[in-house]
Amino acid sequence: MKALILGGGGREHALLYSLKKSRVITEAIAAPGNGGISEMCPLFPSNILDAKEVTDLARSQKIDLVVIGPEAPLVAGVADALRHHGILVYGPGKEGAKLEGSKAFAKNFMKRQNIPTAPFDVCSDLDEAKKALVKRTPPYVIKADGLAAGKGAFVVSEMKEAERIVSELLVERRLGEAGQIIVVEDFLKGYELTAMAVTDGKSYRMLPLSQDHKRAFDNDEGPNTGGMGAYSPLPQVSKSLINRIEREIIAPTVEGLKAEGRDFIGTIYAGIMVHDGDPYVLEYNVRFGDPEAQVVLSICDVDWGDLFTACCSGTLEEFGEIKAKTTAVGVVMASGGYPGSYEKGYPIEGLERLKDREDILVFHSGTKKAEGKFFTDGGRVLTVVGLADDLRQAREKAYHAVSSITFRDAHYRRDIAWQAFV
Repeated sequence: MKALILGGGGREHALLYSLKKSRVITEAIAAPGNGGISEMCPLFPSNILDAKEVTDLARSQKIDLVVIGPEAPLVAGVADALRHHGILVYGPGKEGAKLEGSKAFAKNFMKRQNIPTAPFDVCSDLDEAKKALVKRTPPYVIKADGLAAGKGAFVVSEMKEAERIVSELLVERRLGEAGQIIVVEDFLKGYELTAMAVTDGKSYRMLPLSQDHKRAFDNDEGPNTGGMGAYSPLPQVSKSLINRIEREIIAPTVEGLKAEGRDFIGTIYAGIMVHDGDPYVLEYNVRFGDPEAQVVLSICDVDWGDLFTACCSGTLEEFGEIKAKTTAVGVVMASGGYPGSYEKGYPIEGLERLKDREDILVFHSGTKKAEGKFFTDGGRVLTVVGLADDLRQAREKAYHAVSSITFRDAHYRRDIAWQAFV
């Protein structure tokens, strides 16, 4: 089979790496890709939000399987267009992608399906929003309904600040269409984790749990980012809690989508808050997380080409439980200034020293390759993954590898996986 990977981040590099090891994938291409991906397959500079352009590329290249990495093409309905032409697609259509594309839809879906989530109000005008705030105690949680590139969630402790944010979203349209409807919800205190599952719309298989690190700096300080590192599995999470997450969240999500007639082939990602020992869904994504994909894909004892094909053809029930064969810690190396403004185009040194290591994987995000050298080309530049039987060893390997890679103003957190050692 010939595969096309859509996207250009560390997640897509990890997807390509995993598919290249599959017995059923004989060839692969990527669009638009990045510097690291260019070493593994041909790149096509396509607009991946344009369904016709993607479909034309897939047909001209005789693609058998398309794996869609980011959320935006899914929400735009690219998967539907490809399926219309008989191409296998790992990723939900526009209807299923509403779980991520609309916070209001997701919250109401959870309410209908009795899936645990924080109490909430959906508001489309300022009066509604102010009433929703008044009946809550601080801190106040406000979320824009639509996709906002990670900039649509706010947690503030003062009512005045909360009122200012809802006014900016609903009246001044600070986030445009994404913020014309908002969700105001109760604040849940606890610890976060990521639960991902693959589904063919009927059956599902859980993947090992992982934990992301959203804040820019050590000790969970600084602004939110796309994610500064992840690890998997989570030794501190009990088997009984994992079973509850599957029984109370993942299973009813798959069953609810099916019952409502929303075809869903792909990854269900539940961002979960464990509050007083109970799991609650903070948000859904309809694709692999980044950087969670870089660790989870690397440790699963499964042929990913086989698995994605089974999801696309409705035969996932033939697969057994997906288990972790090892442990992974992934550290994101970012450009100085990220998640704010940063400069690009700095040479990256030291990658060649890690090239043939089986216990170290380097996935590229914001990189480009020119004249045989790699240069920085984004906020998050690399995810460096250490693999070992033991989490502490995996962490040591990841940080040792990070110390051998250099580029100007490189920035990374030094406490990834800290919650496993508390």
